[in-house]
Order: sequence, then C-alpha cells, then structure tokens
Amino acid sequence: MLTGLFATLFYLATAILVVGVTRRVVGYWQTPAPLKIPTMPAPRTQGGMVYRMAREVVLFESLFKANKWIWIFGWVFHMALLLVVMRHFRYFQESAWFWVNIVQPFGKYAGFAMIFGLGGLLARRFVVERIRYISTPSDYLMLVLLLGIGVSGMMMTMVFHTDIIAVKEFMLGVMVFDFSHEMPADPLVIIHFSLVILLMIIFPISKLMHAPGIFFSPTRNQIDDSREKRHVAPWAGELDAASLRAESQQSGEK
Repeated sequence: MLTGLFATLFYLATAILVVGVTRRVVGYWQTPAPLKIPTMPAPRTQGGMVYRMAREVVLFESLFKANKWIWIFGWVFHMALLLVVMRHFRYFQESAWFWVNIVQPFGKYAGFAMIFGLGGLLARRFVVERIRYISTPSDYLMLVLLLGIGVSGMMMTMVFHTDIIAVKEFMLGVMVFDFSHEMPADPLVIIHFSLVILLMIIFPISKLMHAPGIFFSPTRNQIDDSREKRHVAPWAGELDAASLRAESQQSGEK
C-alpha cells in the first residue's frame, strides 16, 4: 500500500510540476514588455546581455552589490542545492553518468552548506525589521519546507543510514511503472519523500518560480539600444498598424 500510495503521489506531483511550470513560463513568454527598461549600466549587444544574465544567474551579481550578508546565505544555499540535486541523479539511473559519480562526495557534504544557507535566510526574516515587515506566512513556510527536506536528507545520510539500494530500486521501478520493488518503510524516507512531493506540487504557484522567471525579467534581458532601434511591443505594433489602416481608409473615403 505504501509503494502504491507514494508512486501515485509522485506521478501526480510530477504532472502538476511540469504542467504548472510550463503554463507559468508560457505566460512569462507571452507577457508584453511595453517599455525599454534595462537596469543601467546595461549591455549594448546581445552577447553582452547573455554575459550579464550569466553573471546574475551564477554569481547573483545584483544581490552581491545590494547586501553582502544576504548574498552569502543565498549563494551558498543555491550552489549547495545544485550539488545535492546533481548527486540525486544516481537514484534515477541504472548506471550513473561519470559526472554524477564525480559529484557524489561534494554533494554529500553540500547538504550542510544548504542547511546553513537556509538557516541564514530564515533568520534574516526574523532579525531584519524591514524584511520581517514585508514577509508573509508563505515566505516562512517555504523556507521551513526546504529546511525539512535538507535536514531529513542529511539525517538519512549521516545519522540513520537508509537502504539506498532499496530506494534506488523503488525509484527506477516507478519511472517504468514497475511496482515490484517496494518503497522502504523507513520513517525518514517517508518524511523526506512527502516533503519533496509537497514541494513539487506547490512550486508552480510559489515564489520559487523566480528560478525560471529571472530569464524573463525585462530589467535584465533587454539591451540598451534605444538610440539605435525603436522598441515596440507586439501589441503596440498591432495598434499602430490598425491606426494606419483606419487613417488610410478615411483618406480614401475623402
């Protein structure tokens, strides 16, 4: 029963995650940018914009300039999370890729850095008055959820060792709709899986959508070429075309 329940929840959460994120990204893509509003100093070429976006995504450049302490916690958390996720690829592969094997020791101890970063970000919402003023219950709950995932994962690795072979067999079976391998009835595994499934479900409707959303930020993805090229949003171009057609019709009638 436990195997069937969590397999069903995994399929449901995956469908919600994929469909939800896809719909949000399509919405970002279709949202018009009526103004030329890149944050200055802005790059003046497409290559410069890509380089700037890469610095923002990898180094959190704007956050570093704004607040060094928040940058430390935020950057450490995100880089550690990346290593942890890369390490988890081994549970979805019969024979792990070479880079998945290389990252294993780094991903194992990156869990500590992930918890450190999350702890700092959560403490910031309590300690910094202006941040506490604008924080909502969902902001706290999201950090607590991520902390729960990190702590439960580290406890399975460092304290109460889980049968990872059984976990891998279960996940490989779920991927091909084979339920012959039962999910380990380990309380920590159940807690960890439950929290991850909850995260997958609420991800598309949470502030965590800033991950793909940053690529659609007009202050970051626009080029400072307003002197060389007129910026016209698609809907504005349609209005201009309609206006020109109306003017031509009026001229013909006269």
